[in-house]
Amino acid sequence: MKAVVGISKRHIHITEETFKKLFGDIELEVRNYIGQPGQFASTSKIDLKWNDKIIEGVRIVGPYRKENQVELAASDAQQLGLEPPRRMSGDLEGSSPIILVGPLGEERLEKGVILAEGHVHLTNKQGKELDVITGDLVQVLKDDKVMIEVQARVDDNSALEVHIDTDEAEELGIEAFEELEIAKCGK
Repeated sequence: MKAVVGISKRHIHITEETFKKLFGDIELEVRNYIGQPGQFASTSKIDLKWNDKIIEGVRIVGPYRKENQVELAASDAQQLGLEPPRRMSGDLEGSSPIILVGPLGEERLEKGVILAEGHVHLTNKQGKELDVITGDLVQVLKDDKVMIEVQARVDDNSALEVHIDTDEAEELGIEAFEELEIAKCGK
């Protein structure tokens, strides 16, 4: 099965409460829709701060979430002096702290920074075709060579897409929107 690669740059998923604290009484606006249904890159950006280090202009990805989550590449975390765990999105227990800086102030998060685990989004039908369920490992192949193994995320509110971060893409020589083969590990 072929899947398009989406290269995930550093970004934040934000709660409505945190957004309002940092930006005031405005709405999160769509800049452009991204690969997964209903998700979008917003027009809003924030700065990430830890100790005396800062990364400016980090894009907020909408819609609002139930928890704040900052997804970084390892090189971003190193720049901030953080050592966040590599995790699947939403697994934030024991993750790294950060300070979010917006036009109206700051919000210190006690947890929320992760290095996003590589994964592939599949619909239930595609998961059945590949014989995988959420959490199974899937190989991503280029020219019949296994480039990386990622976890499957099977859900009917998905579009077929492999997600890796900027560091992984650079290390593996994979380009955004490249179409690669995926296969269940061990098949």
